Amino acid sequence: MTDWLFENVFQIETPPFFRQALPSAPKCLAFVMAELLPDHMSFPVSSSGESSPEKTTPKRILFITAECTPLAQTGGLGDAVAGLTKALLKRGHEVRIVMPLYQHIDRARHGITFSRPCCVHFGGGEEIWVGIFEGKLDGEVPIWFVDYGRYFDRPGIYDGDEDSYRFGVLSKAALQVCKDTGFQPHIAHVHDWMTSMAAVFLKTWDRVLSPLSRTASVLTIHNIGYQGKFDPSVLSFYGLGANYLTPDRFEDFGGINLLKAGIQYADAVTTVSPTYAKEIRGPIGGMGMAMYLNDRSDHLFGILNGVDSTLWNPEIDKYLPARFSRNDLSGKAACKRVLQERFGLTVDPKIPVFAIVSRFAPQKGFDLLRGALPQALRDMVMQVVVLGTGDPFTENFFRWLSGAYSGRASAHIGFSPELAHLIEAGSDFFLMPSLYEPCGLNQMYSSLYGTLPIVRATGGLEDTVENYNEATGRGTGFKFEEISDRALYYAIGWAVSTWFDRPQHYAAMQQQGMARNFTWDASAHKYERVYDHALAHRSAL
Repeated sequence: MTDWLFENVFQIETPPFFRQALPSAPKCLAFVMAELLPDHMSFPVSSSGESSPEKTTPKRILFITAECTPLAQTGGLGDAVAGLTKALLKRGHEVRIVMPLYQHIDRARHGITFSRPCCVHFGGGEEIWVGIFEGKLDGEVPIWFVDYGRYFDRPGIYDGDEDSYRFGVLSKAALQVCKDTGFQPHIAHVHDWMTSMAAVFLKTWDRVLSPLSRTASVLTIHNIGYQGKFDPSVLSFYGLGANYLTPDRFEDFGGINLLKAGIQYADAVTTVSPTYAKEIRGPIGGMGMAMYLNDRSDHLFGILNGVDSTLWNPEIDKYLPARFSRNDLSGKAACKRVLQERFGLTVDPKIPVFAIVSRFAPQKGFDLLRGALPQALRDMVMQVVVLGTGDPFTENFFRWLSGAYSGRASAHIGFSPELAHLIEAGSDFFLMPSLYEPCGLNQMYSSLYGTLPIVRATGGLEDTVENYNEATGRGTGFKFEEISDRALYYAIGWAVSTWFDRPQHYAAMQQQGMARNFTWDASAHKYERVYDHALAHRSAL
C-alpha cells in the first residue's frame, strides 16, 4: 500500500443564485487531484493497511479543550479528547488536559482538589485570577481544571456571545499554568474554535522570551460547521490591536472568526477523517473556510477518531443481557429478542431490525428518514427502533411512526446508555444517512457489534464503511451518495434483499465488520507524526 495520500481541491466559483442550493449541490463543483505527500508528511503503512506501531520520541503534550468525557460532553469532541489522551499516555508521552471546572462537575466524585491560584493577563492591563484544580481522567491522565466563577459557575457548557471571553480565559490560563508550574509542552493540542486562541497566544503573547516560545500548536477541527463568530470588540480583551482584524487573521464579514484564526496560526491542522479533510477544502464542505484551508494544505491532515474498546466491545459490554463475539453470535440473537420485547415489536428473529441512535439534528439526515421510512415500512418486511432527542418536529414524526406502524416501529425519545448499547447489539442494520459527517462513531460501534451500517458516503462514513459487493460478498455495509429520500429508500431495500436473498453474504459482512481495528492506538500513532510535523514546521507570524 502506498504512503498516505493527500488531496488538492481546486474550487470553481459558483454564481450567487446557486449558492443557496449548496447543501444539495453536485460533486462536480470541485475537482480533486490526488497526489503523494512529500516524504516528510507521509505515514508508514503496513501491508495490512494499519499504521505502523512504531513510536516517536516521547513528548510533553497539552490538550486544551472545552469538553472531555465523562466530565463534560455535548458530542464527539469529549470522546475524542478522552480516547486520544489515554492512548498517547500508554504510548509513553507525558500528557495533560486543561479544561474548565464547570458547575455540574462533581468534585468529590472525580477526586478534584485545589492546586494553586493563577494570574492571567489580558489586554488593557486587566488581570484575572483563576483557581487551578487537579484531577485525573479515569485515574490515568492528569487534568488541570480552570475555576473562574464569573464564567464557568453556570449551567451547561456553552452560553452564547460571552463564550468568546469565557474560552479566551481558558486558552490563556492553560498556557499560564504551564509557565507557573514549569511544565513546558512540546505540543499544545487545541480543539475547535473554543480553544483556537491558545494557538494565537503562542504566536503573539508567547512568541519570544517565553518558556513556551518553542511550543508548537496543533488544531483539530471536529466540526467545521461551528466556527466561533463574535463581535470584534473582544480583540482588545485578548490584547490584540485593530491590525489583527484582517481577512488573513480574524476578520469574517465584519466580525471575528475564532476557528479561522486557529487555522491561520496553528502549526498543523487536523480533522477527524481523511475524507472530511478533503471535503472541507471544497466550496460546500468548507463552509467559508476552504480558501484558508487550501492555503495551508501542506499542514492539513485527516485522522480517524477511534473507539474506546473498554466501553464498546460486545465481549465485555456491561449493558448487554448476553455477550457475544465473532466466534459465537448466539448472544447477539438473545440481544435481538430482548430488544424487540423492550420496544414492543413483534418478536421474530427472521425480521430484520433497523436502528437509529442519534441526536435529532438536520445534519444527521432526518429529512431523508422522514421521506423514506414510511414507504419502506409499507413495502418491506422490516422493523425500526429509534433512540434520540432534539428537533421537536422529528420527535413528533417518530411518535407518529410508532403509532402508525405499531409492532413494527418504536421510538424512545430521550437518551439512555443502556438502550444505546442494546440497540447496537440487538439490531441487524444501522441507519446513518448524514448530510455531512466529520467522523461518526455509531457506524464503527455497529460494525464491531455485527450490525451492518447503511450510510451516505460522506466524511468518516466513507472512510469506515466498505460498500457491499454483491458479486463477492465483500463489504461491511451499504452506501449511497445522492441526498434524497429515494436513494435512502433503495439502500434500505438493498439491505432487506441481502438479508432474505443472500444470507451467506450478510453473515460474511458481519464477520468482516467485527474484525475491523478502530482502536485509538492506531489513531494516536498518526497524531505522533503530525506532532513531529508541527515541531519541524513551527512558524512565527
